[in-house]
Amino acid sequence: MHGYIAPLRLRLDGEALVSNWRWLAQMSGSAACGAAIKANGYGLGAEAVMQRLIRAGCRDFFVSNWGEAQALEPLLTDGVRLSVLHGVRGEDMAIATESRAKPVLSTPAQIARWRDAGGKPCDVMIDTGMNRLGLDWRSETLAVLNGLTVETVMSHLASADEEVALNRVQLDRFADIARRVPGERHSLANSAGICRGADYHFDLTRPGIALYGGVPHVKAVGHIRQVVQPQAQILQRRRLIAGDSIGYNATFTATRDHEIAILNLGYADGYLRGFSGTGEASAGGARLPVLGRVSMDLVAIDVSARADLAEGDWVDIDYDLRRASAASGLSQYELLTGLGARYDRSWA
Repeated sequence: MHGYIAPLRLRLDGEALVSNWRWLAQMSGSAACGAAIKANGYGLGAEAVMQRLIRAGCRDFFVSNWGEAQALEPLLTDGVRLSVLHGVRGEDMAIATESRAKPVLSTPAQIARWRDAGGKPCDVMIDTGMNRLGLDWRSETLAVLNGLTVETVMSHLASADEEVALNRVQLDRFADIARRVPGERHSLANSAGICRGADYHFDLTRPGIALYGGVPHVKAVGHIRQVVQPQAQILQRRRLIAGDSIGYNATFTATRDHEIAILNLGYADGYLRGFSGTGEASAGGARLPVLGRVSMDLVAIDVSARADLAEGDWVDIDYDLRRASAASGLSQYELLTGLGARYDRSWA
């Protein structure tokens, strides 16, 4: 039986991924630099990302849940650590107690559950101002953690990509926690937090978006390389005559003749309607703007500048994360994690 070749593909640059991690590690100074690989490695494939970063020297990885951890268990060789950020539910205990991954405990109930099961090494999340997961920074944390072997005490910055007072507030709270709550290591900084400077680094940093080509802070401009390049195949080439409209609800009407190409790409693939009339593709250096509304599986681009493009040819979709975010109104995180299963993924 012949293998299926999709009309969509992601060209994934392993060298750029490693380059990004090495720059973040350098920026982390004396702190170890880990990697958030949750949401299937931000859509790239967690196993492939983890393998490449282990070879580069990364030893600390973070996923959201135990399903993600199970898939990566075979990669947990000596010295490689995996932490499950959402802690441990009762439903997770059978898996978690047998796993080499650790829970990041964030509630008294999780802590009691883990202690009652034997108290293997764990991590702990303390909330310092985001008010999502974590023990309250004002609580008697030491008493709650009594008897546990805590490897990493961590918190999470809410607005590290912005110049706001909350950054310093969270830093000061966490610095106090680091003095009072013992652990092998303390960790606060995400991608943007790394760029905020040495005060935020503590013992371990936890970059995510910047590994995959996202630019979280002005200091990262020019250093973070694009990792993901979506490409789409042309299904049909046709002429749009002046006065014709195209796509659902006729949001684009031609004022002149256009040569257009219809691509096998749409919002079911993570190329969302925010790119309608704002996104673009390219081929051989020529810009090919999106015309009309992005639909579930199809999008139209103007190929008037490329007389040679034909059915079956491939074009690059502009997915520089900063530009694509500005064009679509989507966050860089949404752009990455929304890329669906219909792409063939190919690492270079």
